[in-house]
Amino acid sequence: MRHLRLAVLTPFAAALLLGACSTATPETPAAPQPSAMHAQLLEDVRILAADEMQGRDTGAPGGEMARTYIVGRLEALGVAAPAMGRLQPWEMQGRTREGPRTFNGVNVLGVIPGTRVTDRYIVVTAHYDHVGVSEGQIYNGADDNASGVATMLALAADLKREAPEHSVLIVGLDGEERGLLGARHFVEAPPVPLESIAMNLNFDMTARAETDGKLWVTGTYQHPGFRPLLETLPANGAVALAFGKDTPQDTGEDNWVNSSDHAAFHRAQVPFLYLGVNYHPDYHRPSDDFGTITPSVFISATELSIASFRALDRGLDR
Repeated sequence: MRHLRLAVLTPFAAALLLGACSTATPETPAAPQPSAMHAQLLEDVRILAADEMQGRDTGAPGGEMARTYIVGRLEALGVAAPAMGRLQPWEMQGRTREGPRTFNGVNVLGVIPGTRVTDRYIVVTAHYDHVGVSEGQIYNGADDNASGVATMLALAADLKREAPEHSVLIVGLDGEERGLLGARHFVEAPPVPLESIAMNLNFDMTARAETDGKLWVTGTYQHPGFRPLLETLPANGAVALAFGKDTPQDTGEDNWVNSSDHAAFHRAQVPFLYLGVNYHPDYHRPSDDFGTITPSVFISATELSIASFRALDRGLDR
């Protein structure tokens, strides 16, 4: 399979791994030139999906490198840590191809105070881990889920420019690929009381919407009050919201209610929505690399994700 190789990070990108925020612009189509937000969005995915991250497996050096990068980005954006601290370590038994194993993972936390409903929280999540290295091949997980992390960071930047109405917890979750471990720990030991969480908005695979032109919204069957807040949002470029993958008629891999970290919130009776793209041929393959992402499509999906958050934030608790 085609496999993107980024043999050495640039010195600027290496500095980012030590916690600084990049203003470098990655290679993108010559016209139109992306905005600074768009450039940073693409740079975040490029770095998180680089070979140096070794697939970002939970408990592995690559996972730690990714975590350090995310911490640096949050701090550069001025996103404060909650009272419990920036990092939420945990130890849990997870799954591997060889059978159950104990993993030591770490969630990354940030908080942005709200202006209208300060004691109610929207928890925005994206898992930063992937499956690591298998049989000598690096599974870089550009769409799964470097893309969701980059979308989450773009939302955080937007919320720092214009404060949200609800308080927001920005959470980079670890251990999703090993059984939703970080999300399970989060709801068992949340940084705020569980009853103060208005909802979970989970981003997992937000880049490759060209498969069907849709950014899927899963969870409105379980929480129908969310749908009127989102269904009037217009398409952004070639990407439009679609609702589903959550009914009793959606079976097997077409039902996404338990497919990612939002499932842990759902089981804890916290309202949730999941935003993600449909399956594509590079899903969970070594070919899920940065070079497979179409920048304009990813930018549109991220802008639509941010618009979705804003609509939910405005409409909740009225």
